[in-house]
Amino acid sequence: MRKEDKQIIIDSILAELQACPNFYLTDISDLNAEKTSQLRRQCFNSGIKMLVVKNSLLHKAMQQTGKDYSDLYDVLKGSTAVMLCETGNAPAKLIKNFRQKSDRPILKGAFIEECCYIGDNMVDALCNIKSKNDLIADIIALLQSPIKNVISGLQSGGHKLSGILETLSEKAE
Repeated sequence: MRKEDKQIIIDSILAELQACPNFYLTDISDLNAEKTSQLRRQCFNSGIKMLVVKNSLLHKAMQQTGKDYSDLYDVLKGSTAVMLCETGNAPAKLIKNFRQKSDRPILKGAFIEECCYIGDNMVDALCNIKSKNDLIADIIALLQSPIKNVISGLQSGGHKLSGILETLSEKAE
């Protein structure tokens, strides 16, 4: 491959890494064509972009991003497929569901919300990770809960108070 061609591929990988904040490095080497096609279809349906790349080109693209991916450099061995996604836990859930029928893909490493996760044993932990938007929604719900309780208490108290006043006014007559 010519140097110019390699640079074009590195630039395209770099653009993908910068566009998606979360990615998984997986090994899909032993999947046959049918299962690979099924995995790609499930990735597409889940909003996950899957790329099979050369490790050396991915390594160079990772170095050019300006982020610290040094923990992931050691797992760039053998066949590597990159799963890119906006949400941090979607690829982990897809991997876990796909493994019910097959022993692959194997998780080599992941970069989620500025943190590196290494090893296949992290799949379950990554499935339970909440995205930044989910955490913000949980915090807002927690903050709104006491206010909602006070407002509903005041509203129900108002109905009780008006009922008591009506009863007292009827007794006076």
